[in-house]
Amino acid sequence: MNSQSQLSSIEDIFDSSLNLEETHFKEGYNEGYSQGLMSGKEEAEQTGLKMGFGIGEELGFYRGCVDVWNSAILVDPTRFSTRLKESIKKMEELIEKYPVLDPEDERVSEIMDSLRLKFRVIRAGLGVKLEYDGYPKPKEIEFNVMFDPIFQEVYNSSVADRGEIMLKMMLACCKVYISESRNKVALESIERAAKLFPEAPIVNKFEDVTYNRVGYTLVSSLAPKPSLDSCALKGAVLAMVKAALETIDFGLHCGSHPRLGVVDHICFHPLAQSSLDQAAGIAKSLAVDVGCSLQVPTFLYGAANVEGRTLDSIRRELGYFKPNSGNQWAGGPKSESLPLKPDEGPAQVNEAKGVLVIGATRWVDNYNVPVFSTDIAAARRIAKRVSGRGGGLPSVQAMALAHGDDVIEVACNLLEPSNVGGEMVQQEVERLAKEEGVAVGKGYFTDFSQDKIIENYLNFCPLM
Repeated sequence: MNSQSQLSSIEDIFDSSLNLEETHFKEGYNEGYSQGLMSGKEEAEQTGLKMGFGIGEELGFYRGCVDVWNSAILVDPTRFSTRLKESIKKMEELIEKYPVLDPEDERVSEIMDSLRLKFRVIRAGLGVKLEYDGYPKPKEIEFNVMFDPIFQEVYNSSVADRGEIMLKMMLACCKVYISESRNKVALESIERAAKLFPEAPIVNKFEDVTYNRVGYTLVSSLAPKPSLDSCALKGAVLAMVKAALETIDFGLHCGSHPRLGVVDHICFHPLAQSSLDQAAGIAKSLAVDVGCSLQVPTFLYGAANVEGRTLDSIRRELGYFKPNSGNQWAGGPKSESLPLKPDEGPAQVNEAKGVLVIGATRWVDNYNVPVFSTDIAAARRIAKRVSGRGGGLPSVQAMALAHGDDVIEVACNLLEPSNVGGEMVQQEVERLAKEEGVAVGKGYFTDFSQDKIIENYLNFCPLM
């Protein structure tokens, strides 16, 4: 055998070995892939069945709760507030909306989150110890601990006493709008003042530097027969007003949002089982203190006003909607005299303080839609046509406000958000903007929903 033949034989041997190794590798890979695929499918199937069963079980639990509550309403409608009845109805609608036959629907998580939140709110309003244990509960929310004192009293009481005990779940909300967002020292002082009343925590803060305005939302529980002198919510708000007047000079203020004073607007809303009359009582009591003690002309509106005067009518008479420096509102009032007699406080206005409007109403949502244009006239036409006053959506108030160099916002008050909400306003603004030939962005709420605000309050006050 010559050397060439020997070399070829050696190469054949190595080629065979390499081919054999590659063949085994491919066979092993294919076998492992097939087994892994099969195992993965089985595991995924088991996981899917488990998760699907869990969701179905949770939906069934909520369905059962809603059915029981609806039956109880039929037996004795007086034991459920209008607010609770509406919440139960909305929870039932969410259950019906759940896409049972389409688990890949993008709305699944959103609907379940809404259901869980709605359930907690209803449970809190009823004062019952009820919990679904099938899904993980957030570590920071321990509802059993949160409500144990009330639950024990409910369980140990007679049926006749339970209605009075459940009134402990009455809540009131206050929104305080202050003409400042750039002076951080002033804001810190205001927030420190509120913290002196831990029973009435700030559950939301919305700052807008362009508008130079900040909105605070506070909540507290109300006693069945509240004493206005010891009302934590009133005390917290009054302390905030004092701090604001001490740290902010209205004469130096400038922003692209209209305002009437250092503290521009305060509104009280009933939550859970409290009544509008209770909210109005707090508003009127606060107005007396602000007007007499702090010497700020104070106007009352809504349920707090004997004639039911509206917020926009007071603002219109006081020139609220007219900017005095281009599209800006700058400085305080130029005259001490007022075109309208205040309900409380002096008849003359101090330039450094301005005036204050305080009211009590049912829930109001604030929804702002950005219009990408510098054409303020076009934006004002849109605002007018979208508002109820301009023949647009009923219960909607709107105005166009410059918000930076290239944006104008259509700022809306939704007086009946359960009937006309943000989505409807968004669609109408988009339709009108298209006619004007301008682009529109996605709108936003300046505060949480009622349910979310209640949940935030419960997180702040675990030992109610």
